[in-house]
Amino acid sequence: MKTQQTSTITTAERIKAIIGGSVGNLVEWYDWYAYAAFAIYFSHAFFPDSDMTAQLLNTAGIFAVGFLMRPVGGWMFGSIADKIGRKRAMTLSVLLMSFGSLLIALTPTYDTIGVLAPILLLAARLLQGLSVGGEYGVSATYLSEMATEDRRGFYSSFQYVTLIGGQLIALGIQLILQKLLLTETQLEQWGWRIPFVIGAILSVIALYLRSSLHETEAFENKKELVKDKKGTVKELLKHPQALLTVIGLTLGGTLAFYTYTTYMQKFLVNTVHLSKEQSTLISFISLFVFACLQPVFGGLSDKIGRRPLLLGFGILGTLCTVPLLTALSHTTSMWMSFVWIMIALIIVSGYTSINAVVKAELFPSEVRALGVGLPYALTVAIFGGTAEYIALWFKQANMEHYFYWYITICISFSLIVYFRMKDTKETSKLDEDLEQDAAA
Repeated sequence: MKTQQTSTITTAERIKAIIGGSVGNLVEWYDWYAYAAFAIYFSHAFFPDSDMTAQLLNTAGIFAVGFLMRPVGGWMFGSIADKIGRKRAMTLSVLLMSFGSLLIALTPTYDTIGVLAPILLLAARLLQGLSVGGEYGVSATYLSEMATEDRRGFYSSFQYVTLIGGQLIALGIQLILQKLLLTETQLEQWGWRIPFVIGAILSVIALYLRSSLHETEAFENKKELVKDKKGTVKELLKHPQALLTVIGLTLGGTLAFYTYTTYMQKFLVNTVHLSKEQSTLISFISLFVFACLQPVFGGLSDKIGRRPLLLGFGILGTLCTVPLLTALSHTTSMWMSFVWIMIALIIVSGYTSINAVVKAELFPSEVRALGVGLPYALTVAIFGGTAEYIALWFKQANMEHYFYWYITICISFSLIVYFRMKDTKETSKLDEDLEQDAAA
């Protein structure tokens, strides 16, 4: 019966939808990460200060504030996706991201317009935060609903492939500018604007691709539901256990993810004392391997279940975070740095590869995008968005090792959730929807 239910979408249409949804996700996250990747070059333009750590701290503060808009985006776009469609919500979110990138590219420096410069930078990040906050829940829902039931882990893992891919493109552009096109002085003076112009252009391309996407059957089959049952917080609160599960399983994972990806480039420069070029190269190679691991782990979850992978991340993350970061902070070798980071990213893959499908499997279709997006965005805003700021604060206070323990404690809280939760592969609400629709 489930096979008959999904047969109206051909394999070609399904693959096109997965690619289209993923490419849009890639562009959104490229725009988001370009800020983090190029902060080492533009922080002085908005926050003049002789202390590099202080400049990065101010820039990280605006990065964290951008996360405050993500819960708003999760609520707004999640509601739109549940009420009028996943496709429309994804199209709107990528349009908003292009405005944020263009604003950063065009904002004058502090020397030109004074305090208005960081204010405009903040406004741009708030727009991008709103957009990317909505993107996660909607694209996670879309990819999970478009996948066949026996390949959901594999297909939905491409959300993090493209999420990491966005960061890879940002770092790749940085490497090209560093190695081939511009001097460090040129990058600091005006070259850092280039990636934001590219981001605005890519967003327009993604907008075109998303406009031709196929809507999911899970949404189409629930079109006739009473409006007040679709995409409302009131309806979402009828699923308190699922909400708390999303928060708990995200807490440690998002902190670890942002530490080893977004913050790691600055850690290598500021703590390990590698050059900016070495830091960018290590980040690029490690993230490329990390992206390739996502479908492998996602496909594995289709065979053995989601819970074993989450438990693996929780246990190894709790035991290994302090030793890994301590060893990394004391290394003097560029390639030993890569090895330590890669070990950490392999551990984190147990969370990143399947967290989208796990969350989608917790909620019925009428509140799925909202249920995935809102509690996730709240948790990421509190823990993921502040990771870089907290790390730099401990660094400035000469207590950097406390940050390692902070990550460990957060992962251990998530581990408790992993031990207590059921395997969503066996209790998936996506399967329940298919059965109900087929019966109807």
